[in-house]
Amino acid sequence: MCGIAGWVSFDSAFDDRSADAIESMTATMSRRGPDATGTFVRENVALGHRRLAVIDPAGGRQPMVATESGHEVALVYSGEMYNYTELRAELKARGRRFETRSDTEVLLLGYLEWGESIVERLNGMFAFAIWDQRQERLFLARDRFGIKPLYVYRIPSGIVFGSEPKAILAHPLADRTVTVDGLRELFAMTGQPGWSLWRDMDQVRPGTTLTVERTGIAPYTYWSLQTRQHTDDIPTTVQRVRGLLDDIVERQLVSDVPLCVLLSGGLDSSTLTGLAAATDAAKRQALRTFSVDFEDQEKTFVPDEIRDTPDAPFVREVIELVKTNHHRVALDQSALSRPSVRRAVVGARDIPAGLGDMDNSLYLLFRAIREQSTVALSGESADEIFGGYIWFHHPGSVNADNFPWLAFRSAFTADRFALLNHDLRAKLELDDFIADQYAVSRKAVEHLPGDDDREKRMRLISHQHLTRFLPMLLDRKDRASMAVGLEVRVPYCDHRLVDYVYNTPWSFKTFDGREKSLLREACGALVPQAVRDRVKSPYPTSQDPRYAASLAGQLSEILAHPDHPVFAIVDRQWAQAATEIPPDKMPGDVRAGLDRILDVYHWLDMYSPDLLV
Repeated sequence: MCGIAGWVSFDSAFDDRSADAIESMTATMSRRGPDATGTFVRENVALGHRRLAVIDPAGGRQPMVATESGHEVALVYSGEMYNYTELRAELKARGRRFETRSDTEVLLLGYLEWGESIVERLNGMFAFAIWDQRQERLFLARDRFGIKPLYVYRIPSGIVFGSEPKAILAHPLADRTVTVDGLRELFAMTGQPGWSLWRDMDQVRPGTTLTVERTGIAPYTYWSLQTRQHTDDIPTTVQRVRGLLDDIVERQLVSDVPLCVLLSGGLDSSTLTGLAAATDAAKRQALRTFSVDFEDQEKTFVPDEIRDTPDAPFVREVIELVKTNHHRVALDQSALSRPSVRRAVVGARDIPAGLGDMDNSLYLLFRAIREQSTVALSGESADEIFGGYIWFHHPGSVNADNFPWLAFRSAFTADRFALLNHDLRAKLELDDFIADQYAVSRKAVEHLPGDDDREKRMRLISHQHLTRFLPMLLDRKDRASMAVGLEVRVPYCDHRLVDYVYNTPWSFKTFDGREKSLLREACGALVPQAVRDRVKSPYPTSQDPRYAASLAGQLSEILAHPDHPVFAIVDRQWAQAATEIPPDKMPGDVRAGLDRILDVYHWLDMYSPDLLV
């Protein structure tokens, strides 16, 4: 894993102050890499690295430098390469000599051998930067789905980059300005590609590289979702899905440090658990699994529009069948609502995301896991690939001229903008922004000749989820996990699996009349019947009214200061009215609004942004 940072400036000669700056930038990500730190400073470039040691702890230190034709080539890298052993063997056959067992050295020597095309050979999650003194060139790359983050900020005659905005904001040339343009996506949640909250800062898009030279900055897309005719029948497709998953999980279990699986009791995570437990590596000892739960949630659970059942009974069935070494992390509302936890989450994400106890509980879960494991496997992207979300099957959401996750009516997607300051809301023009982004997303999709309207609609929805919704979830997972030094791997994001299943007809994905038909048929024998039959249930949220009461109490303290900058974003009257609603009667959208306001309050306090709104 790790965190990377750096910059190149072709009209500056770096000095001691440059060394101090790169150390400050790198230090902001100490939690991403608690095991080691290092910097590389030359005349026009500075690179920094924080390391979380997973593969070859003794040999994978960074920045890693090689000398080629008398010139230095330096690498800083975050992520994991799951096919590094094959690439290592190929490089050895081509005459390359290795000094370590690390995938870092495979990446560096692979670049020396194949140049920038190395990215097309990689299977994994990664963000890296290579300074090539031979051409005076900085090469930046990000994995196909944006599993690992990478941000850039343009400066005169160069660029500043980092795994997280906080690293860039520590650079003396970066300012902390936030404009209306940044705030639009924060509240709209369209998954705008390349978005950053901060002015003049962007994300390197998934599947993209940037080459930075004196002559300018050149982006290149080396991978994107491609539409192809699917020629396999259903039995062959099921067999192919199972074969890919067997190979993917086997690869992603490789680790020199303790590893576990996140288990929610749903089909996705239960399947990963069953696949992992069946490997030779796991058979030698009981597979470690973790789940999150809330105190008394099972006893007091009330079904809602997106959750029919609590997770705990299904988790128990999986661990009974698979015989895992299971750990239940039970959280109470006092921990979930604690301001120090919220500040840790806001600091991890660099934005006031407003997901409340869903973010806070994820952070606390990962913190508990990190006490026993350094690597975890998670089920992200199965719903996007196989069509699992409820709105994939809800006619009103499917047929709306809007992103399905926004069109679906739930407690979270009711009037999410009601809490905004009226003047700001008018400036944001959020409905127009969402409509524009939706139009852009439609143009990005290629259809096959002969596709009927239904197939075209479902391909569009699948594409939107894989290119817009999924990156938001992956960013959330990366930030929460790396904030405690935990590496989370996402097997379902293997590009081979995504490429294959994306192009299967929608009728295949629902051939048994239900969601995720292909995954259920391919791996259903690995899980209990109850899990196989379970309806999709999203990440859990607390139903304890004391959580809402705590939020209201904290907001009341803020309301006592009417001149606070938070009210440049938040409508004070809405906030006041929200605090007066009895906690056990508080609607879900209002509780979500309280969470968002508290996030904004702490974000303003921690980051002191210059708001140009």
